[in-house]
Amino acid sequence: MINNYIQPKKIIVNDNLQLVKYYPYYKRSLEWYQDLTLCKQVDNIDFPYDITRLKNMYKSLSKNGECYYIKAKINGKFILIGDISLCNEEIGLAICKDYQNMHYGRKCVRALLERAKQLGIKKVKAEIYDFNKQSQKMFLAVGFVKVDKEHYCFNL
Repeated sequence: MINNYIQPKKIIVNDNLQLVKYYPYYKRSLEWYQDLTLCKQVDNIDFPYDITRLKNMYKSLSKNGECYYIKAKINGKFILIGDISLCNEEIGLAICKDYQNMHYGRKCVRALLERAKQLGIKKVKAEIYDFNKQSQKMFLAVGFVKVDKEHYCFNL
């Protein structure tokens, strides 16, 4: 919860993309966090998540901010493809490898920036590891500015 605001159950990004308030559905999301490339991109770790680490991550994000699953319409059906959070004025994003580089991240980050504006947040941060050129490019394309080696900022 942020500033005593009630988190919406759903944010419609467009007809084919939605952010859905986090709920315990670990079977699907654990699959993403078994991908070592994704774990490196997100947490700079060289090992996959286990169920305990995953539950703790979601519990912390949803307790201290807003956490959403990303649902995209693929072949006419909505499926979970990642997650995005706004916690302590920082955006975190993870998209399943199969759906990266399709601009889903850009659209979701823009939607969460609008949510941050509604919440009265003036500045949103993102921490992106120096080796993660893919995420750097995406956040810069959305309008974030690099403020140091691994920190980016968006002024609302």
